[in-house]
Order: sequence, then C-alpha cells, then structure tokens
Amino acid sequence: MATDLMIHTKGLTKRYEDFLAVDRISFDVHRGEVVGFLGPNGAGKSTTMRILTCFISATDGVAQVHGFDVFEEPLEVRKRIGYLPQRAPLYPEMTVHEYLDFCGDLRQLPVGESRKKAVRRVVEVCGLRNFYTKEIRTLSHGQRQRVGLGQALLHDPSLLILDEPTADLDPNEKREFLTYLRDIGESRTVILSTHNISEVEFACTRTLIIANKDGKGGRIAADGPIEAIRAGSGTVRYQIAAGGVPSASQLRDALAAVKGATSVRELAAPDEKSSKVEIVGSKDADIRRELRDAVAAKGWDLLELRRELPPLEDVFRELTIADDRRDRHAA
Repeated sequence: MATDLMIHTKGLTKRYEDFLAVDRISFDVHRGEVVGFLGPNGAGKSTTMRILTCFISATDGVAQVHGFDVFEEPLEVRKRIGYLPQRAPLYPEMTVHEYLDFCGDLRQLPVGESRKKAVRRVVEVCGLRNFYTKEIRTLSHGQRQRVGLGQALLHDPSLLILDEPTADLDPNEKREFLTYLRDIGESRTVILSTHNISEVEFACTRTLIIANKDGKGGRIAADGPIEAIRAGSGTVRYQIAAGGVPSASQLRDALAAVKGATSVRELAAPDEKSSKVEIVGSKDADIRRELRDAVAAKGWDLLELRRELPPLEDVFRELTIADDRRDRHAA
C-alpha cells in the first residue's frame, strides 16, 4: 500500500466523559516532512500522538497512518512507525546491546547478520558506540533518550513519532538529541510533539500549532512553514533610521501619518546624527515603499529600513493563550 501520504486525520475527536481533549482536528503529513506538533500543555498533543500510535482510541473521526486505519488495522500501523514518548521504555538492568537485541525480538527482526546490521546502523545514527556495552542504569538522561531513539529506529520505520522526547533533558543534552533528530529527518518522515518553540525552529520544516482555549478542545490554530505562519500573524514591524532629521519626534510624527502604520515608537539611534523608530503595521500590507517616500519627502537621508515578522513565540502566544489570560497579561 505505497502512498506519499504518511498521516491523514479528519475530524479527529477525543472526549473523556465531560472533558473534550481534541476537537475535530484535521491534518496530513507527507513523506519526507519533519513536522513540529506545537502546543501548550493540555492542548491535546499527547492525546493525538497516542491515537496515531494506537495506544488509545478516538471518540470520532478518521486517523490513518501509511494508508492503514489506526482503529481497524493497528498491527499494520505499528509495524510502520517508530515511537518515542517523553520517557523511553527502557530496562535499566540491561546493557544497551542487550536492550537493542531484545527490541529486535519484539520487532521480529530475524536473528543473524540482518539484525546485527540493524543494530550497528542505529548505534551509529544515534551515537551509542561509546556506551554500547554499559548498563542503561549508568547512563545520563540524554544518553537514555538516544537509546530510546535507537529502539524506535531499529526496524527502519518510514515514520518516526516523538512525543515530547526532550522534556527531561538539560540544554546540552537537548541540543545534542535535536541534532541527531535533524540528521535523521533527512531520510524519513518525523512528527515531533512539543511545547518548546526553539526545538521546532531548530529541527522542523513545518509547524502545526494546536490550541485548547478555555477547555473547549484542542484545535489546529496554524499549519505551515514557520515563516508562513509568522507572516500570517496579525502585525509586522518596521525599523527605520534616517539622517538629517532635527529630532526623533519629528521622524516619528512623519511616519505615523503613513497609511497602514498603526503605531510608531522611538528607538535608540545608531549615532548622534540620526534618528530611529519602530512602526507597527498590518500583515495585509507591506508599507516599506510608503515609509521610504515619507522620509524622502522631508529631504532626510534613509539609512536603514527593515521589515520584521513577529517571532514565532509571539505568534504562538497569540494563537494559544485564552482571551481572558491575554487581557490580564496586557494589563
């Protein structure tokens, strides 16, 4: 059942009695994508991952992996995915070698050279060589997660599903793990569930943002490349510096009159002979030409004009924080 569509969901819903965890979400993941499934705690990320990996069933909707229905054909789905949760399912008394061989038994990899080759492959890919013969109990959290990643890759799945795998790692371990993940993503499809924005920016080519505002159920709030999501937010910012301006307030007043400029504030100037301001505008219009013309009309020298999209963190907060909380933070 060859298909370029690795994950397909439509109207996926999960309810726990009176609590709606996931509310009719729909998205597709295609072969070769590295997708960050981004959302705050409680938004429905782990619930969605557990449905896709056949650990729990949905209340309603469609979920397919590699063309197989997760409800009707769970064994076929499990054969084709590698899964790593927040805490890898390890046996501390085993050595790394013993554990990977045990996982080979679970995956029904044939005993012999083909299994040895599979183990050697994940040892190299996940950087396990230096502690291959050590007991898992002696390893750091980061090393244990790399062992967990190894078991997820042992049967060479075309799809890797990771559910907050770096949550317990220190910054150095996290960066090391993500570097391995980014390299792995060059040869397979990956979906990384996380609430950490920097992880998505570092390792992913596409972002799905899920939000559960006011407990009304997790819904997809944004989907696309990071730059496209940033560009689709409510505002953009412009920084402009000019020379020959009598004062920063005059530059501010001149640019505040430009159509599409919703607010202007003064910034620290590059030097004493220039002035600099920041302008906030709508995403629906690029007003750089108008700003340039406003400076030229005054006979001032344009030294800098830069259009900046909002950081993903700001967009994430706007899309996921409940309205009453946003009002309190803004107050």
